[in-house]
Amino acid sequence: MIFCIVICQLVGGIGSYFTRPAIPTWYATLKKPLFTPPDWVFAPVWITLYVLMGIAAFLIWRERGIRSQKQRAFILFGIQLVLNALWSYLFFGLQSPLAGLIVIIALAAFIILTIRSFLRISFRAGILLIPYLLWVGYATGLNFSIYILNC
Repeated sequence: MIFCIVICQLVGGIGSYFTRPAIPTWYATLKKPLFTPPDWVFAPVWITLYVLMGIAAFLIWRERGIRSQKQRAFILFGIQLVLNALWSYLFFGLQSPLAGLIVIIALAAFIILTIRSFLRISFRAGILLIPYLLWVGYATGLNFSIYILNC
């Protein structure tokens, strides 16, 4: 389980590499919607979500099931992890709310596909990803609003 959590936290670390320097500089200058949370909220939320993702991945890994189902589940899980890190690079690293918006929409779609795939193997694993989907849905609205307010 620790291995799965560490992998997910490493993805978060990649994202924070691009995010941290942009928060006090570029991000601070953007017009933001009223529903923008304080900056300090993001780190604990993401750390928690990466832990839940790691636990969910571990539950799938340890399940005895059809190998092809597990393989598909992990491919989807891997794609959404890549999209997760890519979003941070595009939005914060390249300072592109539009590119971030495109990727976060794809990310949400792959999270849904991952949840569906996980639910077929382990109900608990699928449910553990629901907070992640909800947060990414919220982040999509935030990303969209930032794009509209700043274009």
